[in-house]
Amino acid sequence: MNLTVFGIGYVGLVQAAVLAEVGHEVVCVDIDEKKVERLNQGLIPIFEPGLESLVKENHAAGRIRFTTDAAAAVRHGQIQMIAVGTPPGEDGSADLKYVLAVAETIGREMDSAKIVVGKSTVPVGTCEKVKARIAETLKKRGREDLSFDVASNPEFLKEGSAVADCMKPDRIIVGTSSEDTEMVMRELYAPFNRNHEKMIVMDVRSAEFTKYAANCMLATKISFMNEMANLAEQLGADIEEVRKGIGSDPRIGYHFIYPGLGYGGSCFPKDVRALIKTAEGVKFDAKLLRAVEERNNAQKSVLFDKVNRYFKGLLKGKTFAVWGLAFKPNTDDMREAPARVLMEALWAAGAKVQAYDPEAMQECQAIYGQRDDLLLCGTKEAALRGADALLICTEWKSFRAPSFDALKDALTTPVIFDGRNLYDPKVIARYGIEYFSIGRMAA
Repeated sequence: MNLTVFGIGYVGLVQAAVLAEVGHEVVCVDIDEKKVERLNQGLIPIFEPGLESLVKENHAAGRIRFTTDAAAAVRHGQIQMIAVGTPPGEDGSADLKYVLAVAETIGREMDSAKIVVGKSTVPVGTCEKVKARIAETLKKRGREDLSFDVASNPEFLKEGSAVADCMKPDRIIVGTSSEDTEMVMRELYAPFNRNHEKMIVMDVRSAEFTKYAANCMLATKISFMNEMANLAEQLGADIEEVRKGIGSDPRIGYHFIYPGLGYGGSCFPKDVRALIKTAEGVKFDAKLLRAVEERNNAQKSVLFDKVNRYFKGLLKGKTFAVWGLAFKPNTDDMREAPARVLMEALWAAGAKVQAYDPEAMQECQAIYGQRDDLLLCGTKEAALRGADALLICTEWKSFRAPSFDALKDALTTPVIFDGRNLYDPKVIARYGIEYFSIGRMAA
């Protein structure tokens, strides 16, 4: 099938590459000329396992193309997929200006029947706004004879495993009331729907809401577990043992119940806030969602508070090794990452940071630039040298089994503040290293 994807960000690029991989002819359009040029040169703007080879191979085969020519792109695709960003506005609500700009472009350039698919995460009712904008634009052109439909098809990708999530989706949500549109969407996703029925068809508003409900549910599990971790510390319980105990209950499960420094990234923080604003718009008091956000914001300061207490507030002039900058492993994304909150608090207290992350170093440099109180190190071992303590913010696999003898020798003060509970406190104690984690008493 011929498909046009608007927006070559995280969602758009991954979805486009995977659809091209199964044989669809995909044209990706973006207003960022440099991004388009770099993609046509085989340079991928984000780190995501498996994505680079997928894009390069399908670009070489001619199944995926990148352009800034919106008119040609609209003409190409029977399906027009909108995957542009919906950044939070000042009040936390989702900003739809890019989505509606694409709708206007489609209405202005289309010359045949189209199915417009909303892939971006958008508030309930957005597809209706897209439909109205396209209809309005066609009316101005005097082309009300051109037919189109607007469907919702939210994404459920996890950064770090997005390609796999696209290749083997656990569900494909399609919001439409049109049998013709449903038939086309079934054809589009047929290669991913062979083993058993994965497509769930519902009305458009329910599909839009499903995406928000899913992300907010996962955010709630994370915030709940972090609240239990903080309480466990006060009660002398070990949250890791508690996690195993409750995770073994199939009604709860092990997913998203790992205590830590709170959620970050481009989705959970933005979507929780957006749904709170949506609720306010219909005069509904979203008490639970507000509590989820409040707990998460507070959780990002937990590690700094532990450090500050240990050093009795005397952080000025001290140097701290920070392992992990990305908000989660297998990505270079630092949007709303707990490491940012931690580093900025350390700098405000007069401390210096020596940081290492396997993938997010360039992103950190882009965010903070050159600073006298930030040293980006080439290895995790280099970040330790001369530091007063080690602070762990991201659970990269390469951090799981360090040489504790070498770690102790490199640190001025043999102490670890672990925001991801990577180590066994009893093992750390045998090396003569003090250890503070989340929801566990020091050994």
